[in-house]
Amino acid sequence: MKIILLIVSLGIFSFVLTYLIRRYALQNKIVSIPNERSLHVVPTPHGGGLAIVISWYVGLSILYFFSKIDKDLYFALLSGVILTLVSLIDDLRGLKPFIRLIFHFITAIIAFALLGGLRQLVIPGLEFDYRFLIYPLAVTGMVWFINLFNFMDGVDGFASLQAIFICLVMFFLSGSIVNVLLIACISGFLYWNWPRAKIFMGDVGSTQLGFILVVLGIYFHNIYSLSILNWIMLSSPFWFDATLTLYRRWRNGENLSQAHRKHAYQRIVQYGFSHMKVNCWLLFINLFVIVMILIYREIKFLQAPLFLLTLLFFYIITKQVDRRVPFK
Repeated sequence: MKIILLIVSLGIFSFVLTYLIRRYALQNKIVSIPNERSLHVVPTPHGGGLAIVISWYVGLSILYFFSKIDKDLYFALLSGVILTLVSLIDDLRGLKPFIRLIFHFITAIIAFALLGGLRQLVIPGLEFDYRFLIYPLAVTGMVWFINLFNFMDGVDGFASLQAIFICLVMFFLSGSIVNVLLIACISGFLYWNWPRAKIFMGDVGSTQLGFILVVLGIYFHNIYSLSILNWIMLSSPFWFDATLTLYRRWRNGENLSQAHRKHAYQRIVQYGFSHMKVNCWLLFINLFVIVMILIYREIKFLQAPLFLLTLLFFYIITKQVDRRVPFK
């Protein structure tokens, strides 16, 4: 009963806090002005993700105080405060991409170390030094996920909805109340961010969500609740689009630090889909991925084919988007 009360209270706290941040942002003209790369048409306040972050750390600390969360997980997630401060400064004043990246790596390395690294995957017939090969890749992957979650936050409610989907599946597979805690914090904000958004999340929210989700993915992998490969499948609606888009822009010789509207989800909006319709498609895509994960966990010999089938599914979607709005 106390846990339920905490979760409901955090949802309400996040809701009220988002409202107050929105008022402050409007009064101080902290707004995103539409431009040729935007998907919104009216000036909209941003920084609402701070409500998610504050309510999240309050709830997380309460769980830790009552010994409802593992110590290593708590401090790994707590290291995200560094990321919060850097992202907040970036939202308000702007930072050079290189400076942001340095702090992203610092945060990821601290969290990864506090989690005790990454439990070794059992791959028959393949042996290698995990520390010198997988650990650097894992930390780099953490930093990439932090950033790509920010890149994918361009449609009203989109990033919040995806984070909730990931948390729901992780809760189903792990039973950890931490996932429900995050859902409550996001839900309070989502009311104000649902199409048409009254406030945007900002870097302070999107980077933090990316960080939290990847830390939880590694933690649940380490305690055998969820394979990291399942987590990669679960988060594929975001990382596939972001990674393929980055590769295609690099191949075209574009400035990778320059803002753009070339992600598949952005081009779908350009084609004429409303933000609500894009979110409905995200629901359908996630349901497909969830089915793939459930089959993956039950039929061992189908694991590799199902993983590849999931990637093929997203590639086909991307090519369909290309047909309607070419990647220029």
